[in-house]
Amino acid sequence: MEATGVLPFVRGVDLSGNDFKGGYFPENVKAMTSLRWLKLNRTGLCYLPEELAALQKLEHLSVSHNHLTTLHGELSSLPSLRAIVARANSLKNSGVPDDIFKLDDLSVLDLSHNQLTECPRELENAKNMLVLNLSHNSIDSIPNQLFINLTDLLYLDLSENRLESLPPQMRRLVHLQTLVLNGNPLLHAQLRQLPAMMALQTLHLRNTQRTQSNLPTSLEGLSNLSDVDLSCNDLTRVPECLYTLPSLRRLNLSSNQIAELSLCIDQWVHLETLNLSRNQLTSLPSAICKLTKLKKLYLNSNKLDFDGLPSGIGKLSSLEEFMAANNNLELIPESLCRCPKLKKLVLNKNRLVTLPEAIHFLTEIEVLDVRENPSLVMPPKPADRTAEWYNIDFSLQNQLRLAGASPATVAAAAAGSGSKDPLARKMRLRRRKDSAQDDQAKQVLKGMSDVAQEKNKKQEESIDARAPGGKVRRWDQGLEKPRLDYSEFFTEDVGQLPGLTIWQIENFVPVLVEEAFHGKFYEADCYIVLKTFLDDSGSLNWEIYYWIGGEATLDKKACSAIHAVNLRNYLGAECRTVREEMGDESEEFLQVFDNDISYIEGGTASGFYTVEDTHYVTRMYRVYGKKNIKLEPVPLKGASLDPSGPAACAWSAKAMSSGPSPAASTPGAPSAKPQRSAFAYVLTSPQGTLKPMSAPTL
Repeated sequence: MEATGVLPFVRGVDLSGNDFKGGYFPENVKAMTSLRWLKLNRTGLCYLPEELAALQKLEHLSVSHNHLTTLHGELSSLPSLRAIVARANSLKNSGVPDDIFKLDDLSVLDLSHNQLTECPRELENAKNMLVLNLSHNSIDSIPNQLFINLTDLLYLDLSENRLESLPPQMRRLVHLQTLVLNGNPLLHAQLRQLPAMMALQTLHLRNTQRTQSNLPTSLEGLSNLSDVDLSCNDLTRVPECLYTLPSLRRLNLSSNQIAELSLCIDQWVHLETLNLSRNQLTSLPSAICKLTKLKKLYLNSNKLDFDGLPSGIGKLSSLEEFMAANNNLELIPESLCRCPKLKKLVLNKNRLVTLPEAIHFLTEIEVLDVRENPSLVMPPKPADRTAEWYNIDFSLQNQLRLAGASPATVAAAAAGSGSKDPLARKMRLRRRKDSAQDDQAKQVLKGMSDVAQEKNKKQEESIDARAPGGKVRRWDQGLEKPRLDYSEFFTEDVGQLPGLTIWQIENFVPVLVEEAFHGKFYEADCYIVLKTFLDDSGSLNWEIYYWIGGEATLDKKACSAIHAVNLRNYLGAECRTVREEMGDESEEFLQVFDNDISYIEGGTASGFYTVEDTHYVTRMYRVYGKKNIKLEPVPLKGASLDPSGPAACAWSAKAMSSGPSPAASTPGAPSAKPQRSAFAYVLTSPQGTLKPMSAPTL
């Protein structure tokens, strides 16, 4: 470096990356008398160059990633020095000079990633210290005096040391904004100092052996705390003290033993990032759907299945990243595809069978990772391929390419893409047989099979059922086939005037709902909702929804979807038929009813289930016997109550069958021996319970 006339006016120089390990250092640096900052990172320095003594105005010196074993030299003669950054060297305790802490303006000291076993001596004399980083050393204790004097600290990093306790004087750090204690064996430290640090904004306690018992019971005074890291600990549930943090924005609870979440999580109204990866979660509470500001949700390596994701997860309108790799997911809720800002969706290493077709409408999606789902069949693309519905290539070739397949394999997949095996597709789409929906389907199919067998049996027994030629016709051959004329259900004027029309599914067909009941839905029913309106050009337009009740039977669900599609075809509408589930209605659907809907318990008859009142048959019995009590049916008339007969008493029972009454074996029943005394009689109430009735005394 040649001396020039501009060197005295240079304010900053970055010489990082040069090779000064041979003892060579540019002598002309001494001429830079106005130098304010100097960077000598990764230059191979083994000691501080003596030329630094000439830099009397130097404020910031960075000598990171070198081979320094000592900082002794000219530093204490630099009166303006404010920051010393000497991270990633080979400094030991004796290599840190005491006199540098007498510098009046020293406020930043970074000695991280060195070989210190204790805090530098005289460090407590640096009373203007604002930033102190001693992380990644081997320090095992902090002197009490340190935090008595360094009360102006704003940033303190003591992570990756051997600290087993912290001095109680830490509560004097009332201005501290960032505290990092990661990687210290603080099992017996109760951290009672934390509530006193009122200005704290960032608290990192990763891998510090935190349990439910060694955390403060409350942190509600830390109104500015927004970033908390409690990952890699032994927590079995979310610590109660976290629910009282009003400004929480980032929370990392990964790599713990958390098995469930409390409904109290809805108090984190400002939360933007939540990391729950590597826990024992089997489900998420519905309260998580209230975190409308949540942008990133990480659920990797848990035990989540389809039922574990709440159906209302689509209400997370700010969600940009959703990661649930290495779980037990077979499907994901369709509502997840309603998150308009979703950019990253990671679902690899699950049991996915398919994805919702609405995945094509995530226009902001940038990353879709579904690798290592052996049975996955991608959903079909929208029919209108000219529309810009999606920007992800779902082709088999691209999926193989993303999975790292060889070019030959990708080419073979492209060549064979024309032939499709519908049977193989059905087999791949087949769901596991342990879900509740499959159980319900089995019940419906069994009921249909039983009805078919019963009707076929009756047909075979009936002489009139024989067709010409003597062959018995199957019962289903005599059924009247439904006509495909949907004008029977949807009148000609439907959808021709702006307004709202609703149908209720009853016995396979839609039945019009009176306007007075709009917005009121039976929990065991399904509905079709048609909203007709005029667009900006004055033309008729439609919105079609089909609403699924939480207790609805499988046949109602299927019929509502089928009739909704047929209504769309009947109108010639180009809109989609939107599925709405009870408790997970979209904002658009709620606005149709001005956000005023209500649920009613019960429902109407379905194609497989009927609604009937219970009918009871009135019967009367005579009870007699002493050891072996017996029942004898008697005529239902007053003469049967004659107490002089062989019966000791008579009962009237209303029952659905003619079997013996349970009272027949009741201990202490009256003796069968005729007695000339008062008798008691009993009848059953309309609900079938016994009640006494009076009789004349003989």
